[in-house]
Amino acid sequence: MHHRSTIKLTVLAALLASIGQAHASGVPTLKEVVVKAGEGVQIGIADSATEGTVGAQQIATRPLLRAAELIETIPGMIVTQHSGDGKANQFFLRGFNLDHGSDFATSVGGIPVNVVSHGHGQGYMDLNFVIPELVATVRYRKGVYAVEDGDFSSTGSARIDYQRALERPFVDLTAGPHEFRRALAAGSTNVGGHTLLGAIELATNDGPWDQPERLRKANALLRWSAGTASNGYAFTAQAYRSHWIATEHVPERAIDSGEIGRFGALSANDGGETHRYSLGAEWARSGEAGSTRANAYVVDYGLNLFSAPSGFISGPQGDQHEQADQRLYWGGAVQQSWPLTNGEFAAGVQLRHDRAGTLGLYRTVDRARTATIRQDRVSETEAGLYAAWHREWAPWLRTSLGLRHDRIEASAASTGGDFNGANGGDVSAAQTSPKLSVVLAPGAHTEVFINWGSGFHSNDVRGATSRVNPADGSPASPLELFAQAKGGELGLRVQPVKGWTSSVSLWQMSLASELVFVGDDGVTEARGASRRHGLEWSNYITPADGIIVDADLAVSRARFREPVAGGGRDVPNAVPLTASVGVSVDQGHAWFGGLRTRYIGAYALEETGQEKSRAVFTTNLKLGYRVDRNWQVALDVLNLFDRRANDIEYWGGACTRAEQAGGACGEGIDGRLIHPLEPRTLRASLRAAF
Repeated sequence: MHHRSTIKLTVLAALLASIGQAHASGVPTLKEVVVKAGEGVQIGIADSATEGTVGAQQIATRPLLRAAELIETIPGMIVTQHSGDGKANQFFLRGFNLDHGSDFATSVGGIPVNVVSHGHGQGYMDLNFVIPELVATVRYRKGVYAVEDGDFSSTGSARIDYQRALERPFVDLTAGPHEFRRALAAGSTNVGGHTLLGAIELATNDGPWDQPERLRKANALLRWSAGTASNGYAFTAQAYRSHWIATEHVPERAIDSGEIGRFGALSANDGGETHRYSLGAEWARSGEAGSTRANAYVVDYGLNLFSAPSGFISGPQGDQHEQADQRLYWGGAVQQSWPLTNGEFAAGVQLRHDRAGTLGLYRTVDRARTATIRQDRVSETEAGLYAAWHREWAPWLRTSLGLRHDRIEASAASTGGDFNGANGGDVSAAQTSPKLSVVLAPGAHTEVFINWGSGFHSNDVRGATSRVNPADGSPASPLELFAQAKGGELGLRVQPVKGWTSSVSLWQMSLASELVFVGDDGVTEARGASRRHGLEWSNYITPADGIIVDADLAVSRARFREPVAGGGRDVPNAVPLTASVGVSVDQGHAWFGGLRTRYIGAYALEETGQEKSRAVFTTNLKLGYRVDRNWQVALDVLNLFDRRANDIEYWGGACTRAEQAGGACGEGIDGRLIHPLEPRTLRASLRAAF
């Protein structure tokens, strides 16, 4: 690794931090869109038509099958699962199959969640540790137009923030079929002018699967804070562990033939275990002279994931493999803003270092290692510098001009595998990304947004330093460290009547390359440049205090620039149409609840577009009743109409146990791979407050 450059970046970060301390206080650099019931506060604040903040009220009345579904509050975002509930979810947005998060950046309490050069998939974004009841806000942006957003933000970003204090301590007990049990205890207290918040979450679940999932989840959080998010500080510690047995996606023909049931598994012991231990600190000061924000964090992360996505191609013992990731990552950020005449100037620095002692891919049988395909040690440092100038030229015109520079320095060293002697080494690269936003306000309740910018997601260091295929020794072309994305957007936000905000945006995005490092095989998968464009329409309506209606429609088209496999240009698993409608009701009376319906249109499963998924339409319901000030009960009905559909569909080669026994496998049989949607599920909860 180029240690001198790394030292320079570290010194630069320290210098900027000292500058920030010298000019503490002021207007927050990030222009937030705070959504409050009955208030049209989006007009005059946002820099694009597709950014906003979701508050705790929407989350509290939202029926959730999984914790990560809280980011479905972002218009157009889809969250699914193709494996066990201890694994990161599958995400879809703006014509992207985000996989487990490779093109959407998320942070919780200022700590980035996406993991670089991950053992399973680049940008792996596991949100299973988030406790929805403690979330204060989900602040989101879409597109590549904000200088504060760096790696993995090609389609956008989300900043999830926990509450600093709870109104009253509570214990929440939830039970449902298939051994679903969840206990959450949380509360806060004042200690010498500071607030101490604590929470413990324990959960189990077998799921509807023929092979019980045996999910065991433990989560604990402590937060020590004073003041507010714009004028105060907070220290947060969280410890999360989980282990589970997974029912992976399977060939649909195995279900149709009766070899397994609809909720059956081909492999008997897939799944895994994971942990995430984190410490984070946040500090902010604001005043007339400007504002300063700073944060620092350290995370101990680990995952051992066992999967057999191809079934039994290699033989009767199955194709199970293990992906191991054990690392420590740390970093921080400082940003400073200075007020100017009719505007402000802001600058910031972000620094992150990952040290993965073990990144391994192993052949396994029933979770026992039988061979090492590749094993590496990776060190990676990312640094980003940015500046933005915000200016209001007239009551009807304001602009934001930004520039961001990112640099990555990394090294990979082989520590195991048959052909890894030729792989590894040092690599570095840099990218500069301009950003531009123009906002026109032709009326008091109308704004027009013009946005343009470039961004990126980083590529796996192993892919950038590999020269041979670790499985057979064949030549492999190394990846570029940066996968650049360029995008533009034309948006309109209006308030037709009091309590109704409506946004329409027409966007486009181009990627220079969709080359990816495939963790399942330890090799690079070659895919060409692509283009995407689409239309989004989002509505937020508050007809009365405590009642929120949101309705969203997203249409997109994703194509490779040049024909790829089979002469096709369709980008597989790029969802072309999503729609959702939700109603949230909590007026402080005895009854409260929420109803949500979402639609996922059919999408291409392979490049020719001849094979498509089936559309999915689901509805979830939450209904609650406050017995008195201290007691409340609630019922979540998930998949209300018991739709028989698939959570996700793929197209690829696999082999069932029967096909292997019959000698029909060859190199695998192409076909539809599915993970069924869970059937109608009821979960009842009892909450006691003190």
